Amino acid sequence: MLPSIGLISFSLFSFFISAQAKSSTGNSVLVLLQPDLSRDNFTIFFDNLQKRGYDLTFRSPKAETPRIFEDDIPTFNHIIFFAPDTKSFSQDISPQSLVAALNEGTNLIVALSSTQSPIFTLASEFSLVLPPPGTPLVSHFPSRDTPPGIIPVSVPSEHPFLTPNTPPVWFSGIPFAHGTNPLLVPILHAPAESFASDADSDAGADAIWDASERGGEGLWAGSAMGIVTGFQTRDISSRVTWVGGVELFSDAYANKPLPSGEKSGNEQFVRDITAWTFQENLVLRIDSTNHHLVNETSPRESYTINENIGFEAHISRYDPEYGWAPYSGLHDLQVEFTMLDPHLRTALRPVSGKPGLYGSTFRVPDRHGVFKFVVDYRRRGWTTLKTTTTVPVVPPRHDGYPRFLSAAWPYYVGAISTSIGFLVFAAVWLAGDDKEAKKGKSKKVE
Repeated sequence: MLPSIGLISFSLFSFFISAQAKSSTGNSVLVLLQPDLSRDNFTIFFDNLQKRGYDLTFRSPKAETPRIFEDDIPTFNHIIFFAPDTKSFSQDISPQSLVAALNEGTNLIVALSSTQSPIFTLASEFSLVLPPPGTPLVSHFPSRDTPPGIIPVSVPSEHPFLTPNTPPVWFSGIPFAHGTNPLLVPILHAPAESFASDADSDAGADAIWDASERGGEGLWAGSAMGIVTGFQTRDISSRVTWVGGVELFSDAYANKPLPSGEKSGNEQFVRDITAWTFQENLVLRIDSTNHHLVNETSPRESYTINENIGFEAHISRYDPEYGWAPYSGLHDLQVEFTMLDPHLRTALRPVSGKPGLYGSTFRVPDRHGVFKFVVDYRRRGWTTLKTTTTVPVVPPRHDGYPRFLSAAWPYYVGAISTSIGFLVFAAVWLAGDDKEAKKGKSKKVE
């Protein structure tokens, strides 16, 4: 009885822990906070994270502990980097260590500033083109009682992981241009009338306008610039979000009313981007795959050319409230049957009445060799779905061919006609009279 009670207790404890977990990758968070940024200035942001189940650990950039890595294993699931102006760090913190943590599955939120620092230069490795140091984003529209460097920015209403109808957010910091890397996930763009400048006045506005007409410094003006941008790694789908200014997360901006008088959307916007970065939203996984002949259910070790086979994949989506659940909302999923190059590519469609199951049937190509079932689903903002299953394709056995091949009928006809001709010739030859022999016999008789 005791083992059963212990097992039940352990199961209930595991369920409780999973129910409290909000991130699909873990809930430990390291906050790197530079000394001149007080924790009390970000109480709304940090309290919301703790209420959502995250365990926050605070550390200054020059402190020795807790370390980012222990025995080459990341110590935390997520890192919040609020040290944009810090130029020297402890030994375990460097651009290289942050990239290494990202490659090991750690998610990052990185705040930037206009100060030249190691983190400022690291952004270029993620296809972000930053303006010259000391050139923050400024705008004189709309009319308001704040300096030009404190700007209300509209939040896009149709975004995969942003709450619809979120009010504008207050922002101050630097913009950046986006490179051509397909792994970038633009989140918030600068206003169309904003530009990067080293002064709050309009003294250089004409020069910026002229340069924009020529395609030069106009790179730092307009809505083509980003101020909040995500990046998702190619294979393990760890995420990093770059924010042009740490003040976006502050209590002052969360409580600051907009020019229209309504409350700003900073609190909700910050909640949305942390949910995406910490892998609460848009997280998928492939639970299992299966291949088999049509009208069968078990996979075979090999398949024969021209057989009809089926392929199935079970896919789940993560929900921060309920955990993993079957998901049938993908309508552009595909599977490739490939050998070096794809021989066949077909859609994997949701199976009616079976949540999370996607399936497709097709005929094996008339080509034997080692083939692979490949599912490689990459969509901006979503985790990557990738699986590969190897299976050999063989020609039919000696007794697996039909007795007569339709493609060989010309050869059959040729062989049969030759045989018939030989038989006719032989019959005529054997049945014919030998006139010369008969003449010889008749002369001897005379």
